[in-house]
Amino acid sequence: MSIAVIYGSSREDGNTEALAEVTLEGVPHQKIILREKNILPIHDQRHTEGGFDPVDDDYDEVISEVLKHDTLVFVTPVYWYTVSGLLKNFIDRWSQSLRDPRYDFKALLSQKKAYILVAGGDDPRVKALPLIQQLKYTFQFVGMELAGYVIGKASKPGDMKYDSKALTEAKWLNQQFKNLV
Repeated sequence: MSIAVIYGSSREDGNTEALAEVTLEGVPHQKIILREKNILPIHDQRHTEGGFDPVDDDYDEVISEVLKHDTLVFVTPVYWYTVSGLLKNFIDRWSQSLRDPRYDFKALLSQKKAYILVAGGDDPRVKALPLIQQLKYTFQFVGMELAGYVIGKASKPGDMKYDSKALTEAKWLNQQFKNLV
């Protein structure tokens, strides 16, 4: 099993990253930190005869790395009750990959499993559920299985260490990953 972890937080060492560290401790994985990449918003050309124009940014490099792995872990804070803008821009660009003649994007993603790690401060175990559902529908569209998720409650930097429920779930998931590697 090969794991890529896609970090969508704009804050370094934030609560979602802390949750990811617990989840992936001792598990080999590739970190993809979106805040360190230049991924431009999509210019929607889905219905243009010629398809999408090439974009001079880091998206192709990032999606090529993602496609090398069979397990994807999406890590995002809850921003206004959905995923971060960084992660949303990345996923929006999948529309471009769906029309990319270099590969069958849906077929490649359908062979992968996805996990979601989120943290939020405003009753996240309830209010982050639409975020989980949004990603689940996105994954279903491309045929990718949502294999699990952990929702943590944390607002200020360092708060994740106080959410024993999320940390217990993260440690359980960590053991599942270790059993598969």
